[in-house]
Amino acid sequence: MAIEFAPRVFKNYINGEWVESRSGKTIEDRNPANADELVGIFPASNAEDVAHAVDAAKAAYKWWRLTPAPKRGEILFHAAEILVERKEDFARDMTREMGKVLTETRGDVQEAIDMTYLMAGEGRRQFGHVAPSELPNKFAMAVRSPVGVAGLITPWNFPMAIPSWKAMPALICGNTVVLKPAEDTPLSTYNLVQVFEEAGLPPGVLNVVFGDGPGAGAPMLANPGVDLLSFTGSTEVGPIVSQACAPTFKKCHLEMGGKNIIVVMDDANLDLAIEGAVWGGFGTTGQRCTAASRVAVHKKVYREFVEKFVARVKALKVGDGLDAATQMGPCINEQQLKTVMSYVEIGRNEGAKLAAGGHRIQGGASPRGWFHEPTVFVDCDAKMRICQEEIFGPVVAVIPFDTFDEALEIANGVNYGLSASVYTRNVNNAFRAQRDLETGIVYINAPTIGAETHLPFGGTKNTGNGHREAGLAALDFYSEWKTVYVDYSDRLQRAQIDNS
Repeated sequence: MAIEFAPRVFKNYINGEWVESRSGKTIEDRNPANADELVGIFPASNAEDVAHAVDAAKAAYKWWRLTPAPKRGEILFHAAEILVERKEDFARDMTREMGKVLTETRGDVQEAIDMTYLMAGEGRRQFGHVAPSELPNKFAMAVRSPVGVAGLITPWNFPMAIPSWKAMPALICGNTVVLKPAEDTPLSTYNLVQVFEEAGLPPGVLNVVFGDGPGAGAPMLANPGVDLLSFTGSTEVGPIVSQACAPTFKKCHLEMGGKNIIVVMDDANLDLAIEGAVWGGFGTTGQRCTAASRVAVHKKVYREFVEKFVARVKALKVGDGLDAATQMGPCINEQQLKTVMSYVEIGRNEGAKLAAGGHRIQGGASPRGWFHEPTVFVDCDAKMRICQEEIFGPVVAVIPFDTFDEALEIANGVNYGLSASVYTRNVNNAFRAQRDLETGIVYINAPTIGAETHLPFGGTKNTGNGHREAGLAALDFYSEWKTVYVDYSDRLQRAQIDNS
């Protein structure tokens, strides 16, 4: 007789306590590789829950900002050590709720580890600068100050890395945090919060409200107690976030979509470029803002590249990410799968040649999973919708070109500007690429995906609004400069300014 276990029920984390949602409603967290598996039940929070969390964060801010930054760093360092110990468990939880393969979820947790260690060190490195004053007996300097309560809205595709990219610099600068993770992947954020609770982070400094955008995200935007807002998500939602922040002058960071490209020159190492295109196009099932959904290939090597690339793609094993043999997992949910399927139909209608994939995968070991074949369109025109619009799925369009100038025009001819890659042995073309590509990130002879936490991350055009995540750039968003003057003379002085 089979034994059925009740699913685990989770709560919000507010002011150091796990509390029920005021809404009384819940959201199911299901395994995208097998929708019959219920990972957990989480709160569907509302404006009242958000207000409760913001109030807790505001109260904690009064003293957290006065906690010496090195002491804040010690807590982050302890949290990083716990993350290292739990890495494998957290990676497996993430694969269950998000679907990507274990090697990738381990990398996701590792990014959280790296960011936490990095920002722990910044507790002793939040340097300002000293400048000479124009007056005698006067000392002038600039120092960093925290902003206040940071509202963080994070996506489902990197459910531990991106919350860490936002929360760690916010905390080390002396801000307090209210975090709303994506409703598709709440368990990874729960695990992250538990780490901080164990590491000794005081109550109210980090608060989490689970729920969807309309129920919990929108109230966070509107709450006047939130002083800054960082959002990672779609370009369609980004303007809504920006407009909602404007009335209360919230400092606002947007990290949105991408339509990234790999350019393969005729002198490229083709085997290296093909591996880069496979990983760039189908890593995380193409569900990442840095995914290479376009590959532009020089006509001299186009046919050879296409033949080898299509063969590699057709050989990819699709399945449950917990299976060590799996190379690509499912789409995150039914709606995202339908979006992918609709773009496959758009590609067909536009006249692109379907060279691999193109269908939903049904049956097999996980008949209730949201799987789609890795799909390649070839002989594409750069103006086709599948070459212009973000699909966020395992679909790659291959585009032929004649000259490097044409390749740059194709690369820059979209509304996004996050990441781009060029495979070439020509150093002049490599340097031209890093100068002329209208993206925030440029790779030479490497895929468009992957980021190091000590370097700025972000994009141009419809990808972002000018702020950057990670590295020292993150400190610039989560702090404000304060200029300080000290007059140590014992008599009245007046500035003498010569305007002649």
